[in-house]
Amino acid sequence: MVDVGEMVRWLQLNAPRGGPDELSQLVARAAPAIDASEIVIYLADYTQSLLVPLLGAGLVRDELSIETTLAGRAFTNLDIQRAPDNPDRVWVPLLLGCERMGVLEIVSPAAADETLDGAAWEVAVNIAQILVNRRLYGDVVERMRRRLPMQVAAEIVWGLLPPLTFATDDLVITAILEPCYDVGGDIFDYALNDDVLSVGLFDTCGHGIKASTLASLVVSAYRNARRCGLDLVDTAISIDRWVRSEHPNFFATGLLIELDRQTGRLSVINAGHPGAMLLRDGKAIRELPGPTALPLGLGHLSARRPRVHVEDLHPGDRILAYTDGITDARSADGEQFGLDRLVDFVNRALNDGLPSPETMRRLVRAVVGYQDDKLEDDATALFVEWRPPHLPLAHLRDLAATRS
Repeated sequence: MVDVGEMVRWLQLNAPRGGPDELSQLVARAAPAIDASEIVIYLADYTQSLLVPLLGAGLVRDELSIETTLAGRAFTNLDIQRAPDNPDRVWVPLLLGCERMGVLEIVSPAAADETLDGAAWEVAVNIAQILVNRRLYGDVVERMRRRLPMQVAAEIVWGLLPPLTFATDDLVITAILEPCYDVGGDIFDYALNDDVLSVGLFDTCGHGIKASTLASLVVSAYRNARRCGLDLVDTAISIDRWVRSEHPNFFATGLLIELDRQTGRLSVINAGHPGAMLLRDGKAIRELPGPTALPLGLGHLSARRPRVHVEDLHPGDRILAYTDGITDARSADGEQFGLDRLVDFVNRALNDGLPSPETMRRLVRAVVGYQDDKLEDDATALFVEWRPPHLPLAHLRDLAATRS
């Protein structure tokens, strides 16, 4: 069995000495330590439709489709993939926790041997960690993930977003945002503090740089209120006051969510936002009540404080939240994507047993395709799952959060 300890130690010692543009060469130099002739890093582009190679000197590779290749199947299914007609090659998901970054291509005479899988996973995890640690020191990763020029409005929003996916043994949160290169008004955030998962999903009025500037204020005010220890009602009031103070002629809709992961108690303030769906046993059972408050920035128009809707979740329940860019997307003949189509799509994805991040990816790709790749508004969707520890832990296979 291959011992990857030497390779991992060498990478950890040498990676801090270079920039992110040197990582591919560093990994290639370390490949012989696990009897591999080549190790190539592929990263998903912003639309999550292509895997783009991070190449060093002397390596030549093409971009690969996520939809139609073995590499793409490794990315979507979170499983190692091999081709019977290409036994010297193995594709390994590149994950940080459960955040999908891309895949590794490992070329080795031992690739067909499944006893290599444990070593392959360990190599992938360590390369993912190094990649995340080093990518902020240069622009090579951002440049290669962009297939089109990114507008400044989108640059602001993407710079503020947390990782698209986060999971523990009992919680999963995953989100997706389109159009990738010209977003402005949609933004989300989350944080896990002790037993409480806090989630905010916001849709600001307007488009372009003005919308993204407002989105920046809203998410910063949300984080500030949360970190000051304000409860859900006072958090909504604080955001409302900041929006009214700094952007008096604008507003934002929002969902503010808190989930107690010990009890499953869900608390929600809906500030003029599209409702969230409660999904149970592979189907959508109802829409959560709302709105329970005026849009953020318009709270002065009512003397009533924001109301909190409380829902006691069942183990395994999911909450699907979205912005109106999802349901309002229109086909060429003017028909809306609509709530019924959204619910049907998610039900089918759940019944197919897809991991939640893949469900989100396919949903947004379906919405973009429905509108002929020309979204008129930002389209954001977000999943929250509650899976307390006494449930069977089969979901960990889907997340690939732990691998032996």
